[in-house]
Amino acid sequence: MRARRLRTGLKGWGGVGAMAFACALAVLFALLLPVVRSHGEGTAGTGSQGAAQGRQARAAEECTDPEKQTLSPDGADGADGPTIEAIRNREGAKRKLIVGVDQNSYRWGYRDPNSGGDAELEGFDIDLVHRIARDILGDPNAVQFKAIPTDQRIPAIQDGRVDMVVRTMTINCDRLADVAFSAPYFRTGQQLLAPKSSDITGYDGTLAGKKLCTAAGSTALSTLKQDQADGRAAAGADLGTTVPNQLDCLVRLQLGEVDAVVTDGALAASQAAQDPTVELKGDPFTTEYYGVAMKKDADDLVRRVNQILVEWRSDKARGWQHSYEQWLSETMGDDSRKSEPPAPQYRGRS
Repeated sequence: MRARRLRTGLKGWGGVGAMAFACALAVLFALLLPVVRSHGEGTAGTGSQGAAQGRQARAAEECTDPEKQTLSPDGADGADGPTIEAIRNREGAKRKLIVGVDQNSYRWGYRDPNSGGDAELEGFDIDLVHRIARDILGDPNAVQFKAIPTDQRIPAIQDGRVDMVVRTMTINCDRLADVAFSAPYFRTGQQLLAPKSSDITGYDGTLAGKKLCTAAGSTALSTLKQDQADGRAAAGADLGTTVPNQLDCLVRLQLGEVDAVVTDGALAASQAAQDPTVELKGDPFTTEYYGVAMKKDADDLVRRVNQILVEWRSDKARGWQHSYEQWLSETMGDDSRKSEPPAPQYRGRS
């Protein structure tokens, strides 16, 4: 029964070849997950964990309206700061913007196996990356894409492996303790994805006793844990299944190992489009905003990206709306208004 449902759910990925590939991935995920989970739990000393938790707790207490805690685009007049200068001074083939992205999120950042050729990365987030590269380096293709797992987005920025992350990353107060964000570029919210036959109706009492899958380091996981601690809707749910990449949750759902996936509604809609046996359950139960994440001291890059976002939003021909229509209208509907970010508000301004 599980195998039949998996075959049905994968029919949008390119037939028999994609089916074999996905099955191989599923086996690999099943083998590696315990290793990844054990590596992520308890490897750091209790002192370092306590310091990180204390820093995040203080940041959360001091932070309100995280989507407004960004720098204004003032000064984005062609004068380069040290971060942008360092990017522009890369020589030869290395003169590229290095960006952490997803390559498995349908319509956001993915490789379409049916596109032919090299199956280059494409999607809504990828459009934004090309726009940023065009502005900073004069060439929309001057990009080195790095596939970053969900739980490695912040470490990749802090370690200098990437200049920025553009990967459906929610702006929140805890993350602002570790990275800087641009102004929001997309509005979404946490939502449930479950089989159509499931008796789960939404973020409510029907989750009692259900096994939920989330990505490690995701907003979904932190929200569920907080709601459990507060005795809210997720109190009776099993949160024991976490994975490095959010798409891994869809595989586990298809294999019948979990009852539902909790993730951003925008991502869940794309996954429901891939697998006709699953659907969104209930309404979004949070309101969140995606932002471009960068190093905390990269003020000039943050300001430049915020200026680029202003121009991208106002570009009627090849801007935000065009990308929405090209990539997301099929999965999220023609009305983009519910996904439009609010007018940007910057630190110290109303």
